[in-house]
Amino acid sequence: MEACCGQDSAGRDTCELPSVGFERPARHKALCPQCEGVGKPVSILTVKSMLAVSLRSLSGRDYLFCPSEKCSVVYFTADHSEAYGLSDVRERVYQKEPEADDVSICYCFRHTVGEVRAARDEARQLLLQDIRDGIQRGQCACDVRNPQGSCCLGNVVVLGRALASAGA
Repeated sequence: MEACCGQDSAGRDTCELPSVGFERPARHKALCPQCEGVGKPVSILTVKSMLAVSLRSLSGRDYLFCPSEKCSVVYFTADHSEAYGLSDVRERVYQKEPEADDVSICYCFRHTVGEVRAARDEARQLLLQDIRDGIQRGQCACDVRNPQGSCCLGNVVVLGRALASAGA
């Protein structure tokens, strides 16, 4: 069992430490049917919570998330019998629109890309601390609220570092 933002992993840049609660899907490789990029396994719970279409179409197979910005597929099955795109999900996907200021980068605490961009050094650190504090208080639900099915903290840290190195 691994936790997505469990209390044991609060404050870290990634949430991949053993804990109880969120069972991460088995790790296996499959290529996206559209862009042929490697998909990231996601829980069926993530897929069910993110889809804005009838769940009758789900077959219960293992699902993967396509993180490629240039691809419109969000979720797919390894055998390519199912694929769900941007128009099929309830939430805009950060990995698909990383340049859009109004897209969420932190889905649990509703921080946007624009908010991270607008924050300067100290404010950016406060934003990260806000996320870590929420994780520590058990208020995180990245496994169901984040389309990638895992913690957003790494995305926020990477964006912040890129902005800092660019002098933004």
